[in-house]
Amino acid sequence: MSDAAISVPTYTQVSDRASAEGLLVMGVVPDPQPIVLLGAGPGFWDGLRSSEEGTDGAPDPVDRWSLRVIANLAGELGAAPRFPFGGPPYEPFIDWALRSGRAWSSPTGMLVHDTVGLMISYRGALVFDRPLADVPTPLAASPCDDCRRPCLAACPVGALGPDHAYDVPACHDYLATEAGQASCMTRGCTVRRSCPVSQGADRSDAQSAYHMKAFHPT
Repeated sequence: MSDAAISVPTYTQVSDRASAEGLLVMGVVPDPQPIVLLGAGPGFWDGLRSSEEGTDGAPDPVDRWSLRVIANLAGELGAAPRFPFGGPPYEPFIDWALRSGRAWSSPTGMLVHDTVGLMISYRGALVFDRPLADVPTPLAASPCDDCRRPCLAACPVGALGPDHAYDVPACHDYLATEAGQASCMTRGCTVRRSCPVSQGADRSDAQSAYHMKAFHPT
């Protein structure tokens, strides 16, 4: 990491620095100020596990890691950091995701991303006060448009679907069963895993199990 801030970074420079920290640029909201959305990338899990936050035994290691790493990136790149946690009030990450042109509402109601599918994990954002050069053009349509949509039949208890809101109690009840422990709790949500685009997240079972335990403590 450079000691001096990059005065006018390009999208490629932002993406490269994020990648070096285990983060993935998951989209850019262009107006009125560029907002670069950052999510868990291929190196995120290994970096977290070996970090101070991942080894000190204190609560909320993922959020604390995100705060430190993304704040440092913001200082280096001349941006303001924003986070999806720490409220209320909360930053409008879902709105930003939809405006980025790289995330859409899936048939299940969850967001789907063009490269990580349903394995979306926004860790923060960088807000710039000037345009970024070489921002790639996003996809014109959701990947769900040309998909056979296995996500619709994937949930063993039908907690997620196009015709009803997310049935959180049914989901938690299933996760407490032996079948739920053997599947979703150890490998991640079956619906998220069923999305063909989710394979692009390269999410390990260990990382998925960690997030599931945070969602459904045993």
